[in-house]
Amino acid sequence: MKRLLVLVGLAIAALATPAFAQSELRPVLRSEISTLDQIVTVGDFYTSAGEFAQVPLFRSPDLGTSGNVPAETVARRARAAGLITAGTDGLNEVVVHRRADVYDLERLKDLASKTLAGRDASLAPRDLEITFYRAPSQIHANPSSQEPVVVDRVLWSRTDGRFTLYLSVDGARGRSSVQLTGFAREMMDVVALARPLNRGGILKAGDLTTVRLPRLQVPSNALVSSEDIAGLAARSNLRANSPLTRNDFERPVIIARGEKVTVNFEIPGMKLTTRGQAIDSGAKGDVIDIMNLDSRRIIPAIVTSRGHVRIARSNPVVASLNGGNQ
Repeated sequence: MKRLLVLVGLAIAALATPAFAQSELRPVLRSEISTLDQIVTVGDFYTSAGEFAQVPLFRSPDLGTSGNVPAETVARRARAAGLITAGTDGLNEVVVHRRADVYDLERLKDLASKTLAGRDASLAPRDLEITFYRAPSQIHANPSSQEPVVVDRVLWSRTDGRFTLYLSVDGARGRSSVQLTGFAREMMDVVALARPLNRGGILKAGDLTTVRLPRLQVPSNALVSSEDIAGLAARSNLRANSPLTRNDFERPVIIARGEKVTVNFEIPGMKLTTRGQAIDSGAKGDVIDIMNLDSRRIIPAIVTSRGHVRIARSNPVVASLNGGNQ
């Protein structure tokens, strides 16, 4: 009895397997197709197209576009081509996409800046701001091409910035010529104030920003780095977002002319201090004249901090500090 059941099971499996295999191999219509080729074949539309897969059925849409084909028309043509079991599989239409290498406006600007910058070792692509006079919104190139877009010739005047690029584009119908004309403006990043700074105001690191300006509007001595200017004072009223130069700043004055100061003089084993009056204004490290308030003698001193100066050791004025005469 068991042997009979096994034989029956094997017979059922043998009968079922061919039908299952046949259902798996039945061509099924795809609802959407994406292709690189100019021609759409039976195998593009149907799975399991077998020996008929390479038979052409339709011309593809233009590069970068899509088209809709009635499913009944696809099935009828596929059957005529030899795939007699082709059907619509419940579909009304099939969408066919023709893939393309798309050069939109930003990509064309990038191509122009890289091409022009490549003609001058002193330039980087980001140094150029590209404006087209008239340019296609998009260029569709063949993505399977080894060179979809080639720059054949370049005309560029560094004097006025005008340029023309002559392109060769591998498109839907072979290579074609495209011209791009425009203006390339050289740009540079410079240090600027994020907010206005009044004369005498002390510059803080947070007051600075970087702005991108046309190179022709930037002084040759403009600052491109914010190093070594924080803590300096403005020589005049400064506007925001304008190029800065080192000459716009000076060390902040910490002793004003006429100010009373403490005068320090140190020698080994002795430290003397007295009171004086500043004859000049000075920043830290400046040498200014100080009048000893006791002797009325004028002596040079180094500004060390706010309200304090130091007599240089090479200037032996100990007696004058104490009000006597040398």
